[in-house]
Amino acid sequence: MARRPDPVLLLHGQPGSARDWDAVVGLLPAGVRALAIDRPGWNGVAPAGDLAMNAQVALAALDDAGIARATIAGHSFGAAVAAWLAAHHPDRAGALVLAAPAANLASLSWLDRWLAAPVAGSLLSVGLMASTGLTLSAPPARRLIGAQLRLEQRFLRESARTLRRPASWGAFAAEQRGLVRQLPELERALERIAAPTTIVIGSEDRIVRPRAARMLAEQIPGAALVVLDGADHLLPIQQPQRLAELIAAAR
Repeated sequence: MARRPDPVLLLHGQPGSARDWDAVVGLLPAGVRALAIDRPGWNGVAPAGDLAMNAQVALAALDDAGIARATIAGHSFGAAVAAWLAAHHPDRAGALVLAAPAANLASLSWLDRWLAAPVAGSLLSVGLMASTGLTLSAPPARRLIGAQLRLEQRFLRESARTLRRPASWGAFAAEQRGLVRQLPELERALERIAAPTTIVIGSEDRIVRPRAARMLAEQIPGAALVVLDGADHLLPIQQPQRLAELIAAAR
């Protein structure tokens, strides 16, 4: 008799929301229970936090839902949270799917380190997010970007609103500082991950380079690496079918 699949916990990246996973959830097999949460800093309630705090919030969400163990899927920063949770709470992670994961030191760029600077990083975050949000607010620019990146207009409109909110600027800067500070600790803990792990990266990702994903696959025991040709960083939005397949197969 086949084992009933574990529920799935879905952790979005930055900036982002639980709705980033809507298409993936809609493509999961019938009977698979999915729980997508808005992480702290992006839920309009709790302030942003580091990897450890995000992992505790994710555990609390599982507890509230009565879920003892789940397949944990994370995107970008959310993938680092998923890896942290699996390394420190191995009994709660039945499997991992890490999409475009910012989960090791190799995934950090010079820009990430600048964005984590106490004052300059905050100012740079505000400038980048506000200007991008303003650009996405203009329908012609939004249509052009949507066509070039294969992104839905609904996603781009929501992104524009998120990027223009001052609370988002603070959340992004706080998470950058937490990521840069805690990635060395996470990297040391990666070898303790026992859950079957699938790492998914787009061949054209310019945020988390494929070489960082290849290194991560070597750092997590037994991890499998899946490279999606032609895909870039926004995998839950652009590649929902493939991600749903990989999540459903993870156990």
